[in-house]
Amino acid sequence: MQFQWDWLCLGVLIISSVTAGMADEDNLDADVEVENFDKQSQEADVDRDKSSLEVVYQTPRPTGEVYFTETFDEGLSGWVLSVTLKEDMDDNVAKYDGRWEVEELKENAMPGDKGLVLKSVAKYHAISAMLTKAFVFDDKPLIVQYEVNFQKGIDCGGAYIKLLSSSNDLNLEYFFDKTPYTIMFGPDKCGEDYKLHFIFRHKNPKTGEYDEKHAERPDVDLKKFYLDKKTHLYTLVLKPDDTFEILIDQTVVSKGSLLENMIPPVNPSKEIEDPTDKKPDDWDERPKIPDPNAVKPDDWDEDEPAKIEDPDAVKPEGWLDDEPQYVPDPNAKKPKDWDEEMDGEWEAPQIPNAKCETAPGCGEWVRPMKSNPKYKGKWRAPMIDNPNYQGIWSPRKIPNPDYFEDLHPFKMTAVSAVGLELWSMTSDIYFDNFIICSEKEVADRWAADSWGLKKLVASANEPGMFSQLVTAAEEHPWLWVLYILTLALPVGLTVLFCWPGKKSDEYIAFKKPDVSQQIAKGKLKEQTEEFEDDELEEEKENEDTDEDERREMEETNRELVKDNAEKMGREASVSEGEGGEDIYDDEEENGVLDEEENEVPDGSQEGDRSNKSDSEDEKKEADEGTGDGALRSVRRRRLRKD
Repeated sequence: MQFQWDWLCLGVLIISSVTAGMADEDNLDADVEVENFDKQSQEADVDRDKSSLEVVYQTPRPTGEVYFTETFDEGLSGWVLSVTLKEDMDDNVAKYDGRWEVEELKENAMPGDKGLVLKSVAKYHAISAMLTKAFVFDDKPLIVQYEVNFQKGIDCGGAYIKLLSSSNDLNLEYFFDKTPYTIMFGPDKCGEDYKLHFIFRHKNPKTGEYDEKHAERPDVDLKKFYLDKKTHLYTLVLKPDDTFEILIDQTVVSKGSLLENMIPPVNPSKEIEDPTDKKPDDWDERPKIPDPNAVKPDDWDEDEPAKIEDPDAVKPEGWLDDEPQYVPDPNAKKPKDWDEEMDGEWEAPQIPNAKCETAPGCGEWVRPMKSNPKYKGKWRAPMIDNPNYQGIWSPRKIPNPDYFEDLHPFKMTAVSAVGLELWSMTSDIYFDNFIICSEKEVADRWAADSWGLKKLVASANEPGMFSQLVTAAEEHPWLWVLYILTLALPVGLTVLFCWPGKKSDEYIAFKKPDVSQQIAKGKLKEQTEEFEDDELEEEKENEDTDEDERREMEETNRELVKDNAEKMGREASVSEGEGGEDIYDDEEENGVLDEEENEVPDGSQEGDRSNKSDSEDEKKEADEGTGDGALRSVRRRRLRKD
């Protein structure tokens, strides 16, 4: 049993380990780096054991040099709504008339904590604000960080921000989609396309024109950040060594180089294909050609069909050639409103012929078709290597006249304003806690004092473990199989190893009694009366038994009684004169009980009994008794009399 319990515990541990491992793998979203945010969160003056109702919110304050911060706790001071129109569109549609509001979160809100909320659906929104001071891309990193919460999920729309390029004619009231920007960063989604933009506009040093360079798509599944209705922290880090990092909730989801991981590349190729070059007419690109020396064999018959009738087929017996497969329905009647002039002659609908159901077939029998062994098809010459093969033609390369090399694309156009220019089919998109700075520690402390509190409140209000498991299974249906196995395996192992086995009736019936146990006089008398009744019933049932069989059975039983009496006499002489016992056994289907009772003196039933003698006699009977009669005697009853 100890071995079985060890296996049971081992099975439960394995299932639990697999479940925990798969849950961890799902949460990590494969190959992401986790920043050490715990230390920053510990610096916040917040007790993590308190509920959301006990968290006291205070407007965060920057702890170092910053270029822009915004918490919206004091409203929209400093922000400018756009009053211009989009170009190349109807005036009624091109208006930036989408509504903005400053309000608290709908769920997990903290008193006093407010954010900017996009309220309108299917409208253009544009709002912007000047930086405290312009950021110049020189020798300091650029860190852009803000929070987004899709409070109703998101169907189609964006939540990205633009860092507007510095210029003398920058007017925030006329901020629209064509306003020059240096960097665009943030989430965007339409349909099932989940994006996280990082785009910067690079200036061509030769032409002076600007081209958009898009970062490669992250390898992380971004879907949950758009649908879980939680506040997420988006961070962009640009470094002077021309590298970048993109983080969500302090977790790196993408990183790379401005020189190597942008599409299209910052620097063009040194050579390009000559646009004037053309493929020669005699250029042979065929690697294989038909063998010109091959000849069709004389016995090749292209006219042979692919299928022919099977000549060995035989019509099944009972085939009804004269019976059609379908017959008119005899129970159908012409509708009363049927007009033969308008509807034509009425015909009863066809139904399957009942006679064909019991026959192998009806109608004209046709031989089945089989593959034609002589069929070869159209002859074609075999293919051989082309001796004139010249490869796939491509234009020759020439130096790229537009080639340039920018070794430091980090040195972008300076930025002096931040703006949101958005269109969405979903309302209530929440923005909060913008910060633009150059020190990662400043941004992390800002996040700890703002987003960290939101995360704490949301964690305190999260549903229980069961609800989380159900939610996870709804997103990943294969988890239902894992849940069922996790519950069923321990139960099955417990039933298999620990459930008591049921003893068979046969084992119980033939188990030898404990002859060393003393038998009480009252219990023995009850057994005697019970078996006497059984014997009387058996006598009545067997009155019609053949006389020869009865005499033979009586004679056998008399011999058995005689042998037992002799045994008892010998045992009585050894039991120190304390009285003797005669054991009389009855077989089924005989009437020997009456004779045995007559042979025993009436006064002997009130004599003294010796428990010790009884136990010894029973042991000897159980050990010495052989044959069916002796086993049944021990099993069914013992009649003890003095």
